[in-house]
Amino acid sequence: MPLKVKHIITFFFLLAVGSQLRAQDSTLVGQSLKWDLAKCIDYAKKNNIQINSLRLSQQTSQQEYLLAKAARLPDLSATGSQTFAHGNNFSNGDNGRHSGYNVSGSYGLSSNVTLYNGSYINNNISQKNLQVQSANLSILQQENDIVLQITQAYLTVLLDKESVIYNTDLLSTTQAQVKLQQQRYNVGSVARKDLIQLQAQQATDQYTLVNSQNAVRNDLLTLKQLLVLPTDLSFDIMKPDTVMAPIDSVSSFPEAEQTALQNRPEVKNGELGVKIAQFDVDKAKAGYKPTLTAGASLNTGYANGQGVSFGNQINNNFYQQLGVNLSIPIFTKRVVKTQVEEAKINVKQSQLDLKNTKITLSQTVERAYINVQNARSQFSAAAEEYKFSKESYRIASEQLKVGVANTVDFLLQKNLFVQAQQSFVQAKYNALLTLKIYDFYRGVPITL
Repeated sequence: MPLKVKHIITFFFLLAVGSQLRAQDSTLVGQSLKWDLAKCIDYAKKNNIQINSLRLSQQTSQQEYLLAKAARLPDLSATGSQTFAHGNNFSNGDNGRHSGYNVSGSYGLSSNVTLYNGSYINNNISQKNLQVQSANLSILQQENDIVLQITQAYLTVLLDKESVIYNTDLLSTTQAQVKLQQQRYNVGSVARKDLIQLQAQQATDQYTLVNSQNAVRNDLLTLKQLLVLPTDLSFDIMKPDTVMAPIDSVSSFPEAEQTALQNRPEVKNGELGVKIAQFDVDKAKAGYKPTLTAGASLNTGYANGQGVSFGNQINNNFYQQLGVNLSIPIFTKRVVKTQVEEAKINVKQSQLDLKNTKITLSQTVERAYINVQNARSQFSAAAEEYKFSKESYRIASEQLKVGVANTVDFLLQKNLFVQAQQSFVQAKYNALLTLKIYDFYRGVPITL
């Protein structure tokens, strides 16, 4: 297909898809959506710009495949010409010179078919078929990338929301403590500095809560923009019933690596890339071989002033032609040899690309495995720290309530508890995210 024609087709297809997306988005305008992770992933796969662009590329590859198959068929073309001429030398049959008109016409049908061209057509068809498969795998690659991005963004929002809950509880507790301390100060049982210290802590807790709420809004916006949702749409996510860090055993790295290398679309695409490049070598070698084509044509014509009727002229001038043409390359000034050698270089390059893809994937899976191990250890330590810090904070709060605790010691214990709580929440979601990513490379769909 000529380059300009491909661009025109792609342009109008993009207009059609864009209109469809705008129509779909218009149905969401003014709504208030609350989606779970599965809904977010499903929507992104259907509406992501990069994925839809790859779908258009896949359709282009499909058209090129159909065009390659059609090269086996004969073509058929019709020709016709009609001439009207005027001149002074057109006579009416006598010796005089008279002006007049001359009308003539010729008509024909012709067809050509390639009988043999060094298997170029067959190799081209096979190559285009592989390119269609490669385009499908590219779509899967992009879908995998967007799934990981959305999962990370979704879990980040969940972490933010849980932090808001914890920080709200902390602020409520501090407010109650300030109220109690205010009452004690009013009757002169505590010093003003103790009251001021708790009021400062209340302001700090308020600031922390506001930051957590801002984080929710910012990370929700990130997820919303990743989904390419309309700007005037109210969007939120659904929290699962339970979000627990996994405690089950993790599959071994060699098993996960082998599964990824066998099933991931980027590896399969790299393998197809080697085969596609090899077909370029075979197609280039066809330039060394002869080409055999067959052709046939039907032609007739007429002209006035012949003394014969139009129908008789058409019948008398009707002739048929059938022939074959053999073209044998003898010397091509190294054109074919250069094409073959360049195609071989491309094969080696595609093999290197495949090797690099496998190495990168293995390293990524290994890093994911290490991340899981680290996150699980971190979560266990954070859970233990949170457990004892929470109990120490509870005891300190009770002591402050009955007036037997020093305010400075209480605030120190509270700060330790807040740090342990933040570490625990982050470790919990980090452990969950790393395991989901690792399982995803093992071919396990991401769900919550």
